[in-house]
Amino acid sequence: MSKYLVTGGAGYVGSVVAAHLLEAGHQVTVLDDLSTGFREGVPAGAEFVQGRIQEAGTVLDASFDGVLHFAASSQVGESVVDPEKYWRNNVAGSLELISAMRAAGVRKLVFSSTAATYGEPESVPISETARTAPTNTYGATKLAVDHLITSEAVAHGLAAVSLRYFNVAGAYGAYGERHDPESHLIPLVFQAALGQREHIAVYGDDYPTPDGTCVRDYIHVADLAEAHLLALDAATSGEHLICNLGNGSGFSVREVIESVKRVTGREIPVVTSGRRAGDPAVLVASAERAHQALGWTPGRPNLDDIVADAWKFTLEKNGL
Repeated sequence: MSKYLVTGGAGYVGSVVAAHLLEAGHQVTVLDDLSTGFREGVPAGAEFVQGRIQEAGTVLDASFDGVLHFAASSQVGESVVDPEKYWRNNVAGSLELISAMRAAGVRKLVFSSTAATYGEPESVPISETARTAPTNTYGATKLAVDHLITSEAVAHGLAAVSLRYFNVAGAYGAYGERHDPESHLIPLVFQAALGQREHIAVYGDDYPTPDGTCVRDYIHVADLAEAHLLALDAATSGEHLICNLGNGSGFSVREVIESVKRVTGREIPVVTSGRRAGDPAVLVASAERAHQALGWTPGRPNLDDIVADAWKFTLEKNGL
């Protein structure tokens, strides 16, 4: 049994990872300021400390075996209009966390990074050797933290793994998406299915894809959690391993909408409008390195299964 600190463990991905750690027999402490997370998202059995990432030094001590870091501001649009918030929370906060880890002698880190570090890809599927050229502040701050982690590994022997992924979806029992405001496609389509919004907007239907709509790589949140636990085992002192996570083939916006229609049995009002600036036609990750280095393969790649788990959570959340 090991002891881990999960920053941002009251959020969507952090809560599912915390639950997996507990199920594996580990001790878990969740540090979250609840600015975007939810107290009910903290799994039973985890110690909860309400606080900002800058306060990690008051929690960490030599009894911890590692940190899984999810605490970050993550709204792309907001990052463009309020960049200071993102540099302060994501980069300065991560620096404080890593400094606290070194002071406490905690030498293992798994970082929840993002494929937004690549920006608009020159080719797909995207590998870890692709050029990093983020197109928004969110992606830029996550890339900056990756550089910070590499420096810490080289200079101070940190054992670190960064996991980069695109669209996380699905649910794991009582743990699912509760974003406010919501910006992810599947929960937005659910809102249209429930009559909570008039329609779902499709931005552009003239892309060079099979049905003209954008294609994105979706990964089940439980598969993502399993990758984080494997990353803990793979982390090596003095090295910073970066792995992309994905299903290796994407689903279009229209395919997602059709999947929701099948799973829910409900009609989805759709309104098509023009393209949004900066939306690439296809974003799909190559997970070959994760397969080789972590032994990870997504076990839930079927879109309808991903949607069904998310729908069950949504109905329960809405008391339906």
